[in-house]
Amino acid sequence: MADNEVATKAPESDAHESFVPGDSKAQEGPSMGVYISKPSDYPHQPSKLLLFLSSGTGIHSKNNQLQADKYASEGFVVVAPDQFAGDALSNNAADPNANPEPNPSMIEKVKMGFADTAKAFMIDMWLARQSQEKVLPLLHKVIEGAKDEFADAVANGDGIYAVGYCIGGKYVLLLGSELPDTVAKGQAVKDEEQGVVKSGPQIKAGALAHGTQITKEDIQGLKVPVTMACTENDQLFPDDIRAEGQKWLVDNKVPHEIQVFPGVPHGFAVVGEYEDPKIMDAQKAAFEQMLSWLKSH
Repeated sequence: MADNEVATKAPESDAHESFVPGDSKAQEGPSMGVYISKPSDYPHQPSKLLLFLSSGTGIHSKNNQLQADKYASEGFVVVAPDQFAGDALSNNAADPNANPEPNPSMIEKVKMGFADTAKAFMIDMWLARQSQEKVLPLLHKVIEGAKDEFADAVANGDGIYAVGYCIGGKYVLLLGSELPDTVAKGQAVKDEEQGVVKSGPQIKAGALAHGTQITKEDIQGLKVPVTMACTENDQLFPDDIRAEGQKWLVDNKVPHEIQVFPGVPHGFAVVGEYEDPKIMDAQKAAFEQMLSWLKSH
């Protein structure tokens, strides 16, 4: 989904602050970037801490910032880390419908075919770089820093909440699971006799929309309540994986909610300039679904 330069901040949030998690010194560099959005009455009114894991366009995307601001306007202190360490997707690569030709000629169709192939290759290569071994230790560091910076919000919510869009949704599931420290924190095995130590979950409850690269193992490791806003026939989160995962959640009595929105594109739930009222209605419904879940857990 392409960003819109005229997009404006949610009216009841105080955004565009930043801090370096786990470090008292301001450090330059995209790998340490964090976008923070707070309620206008914070800290005078109690808030809860929400970890916002963005879509592939990252925290510098205006649409992702606006999406984070919407949660801040509902009373959450929102911490959105640069989980891609400065390696976010460009808008054109992330948006399959960017600047389409209304009535392409045969030559243009051929050109578009080559462009689509190149774009798909670029996305596949990018996704391969966003490994658990790379992303999870960074998120762990951000979480530890946020616990110190916003200890009051963590205490008020009795833990940390998380929301994720696209690839960010996958990491909501992983943060809601018990994982080896070698993966979750990037730590080497400390005691060969003891073996690999597991820790987690690191969040209290999660919400995600149109997850990307989610596997059945991601869902089967879940130990916290979760809600999912999904699209129908989504190649990035296939129906059979979702169905198998939902069966596991039911069988293992993990509190969950799954809503499937037909006829809308992957990425529909992120703020964007859509003209189709069906997409706009689905976007609103998905936000209300995810917000309600977070507030009730």
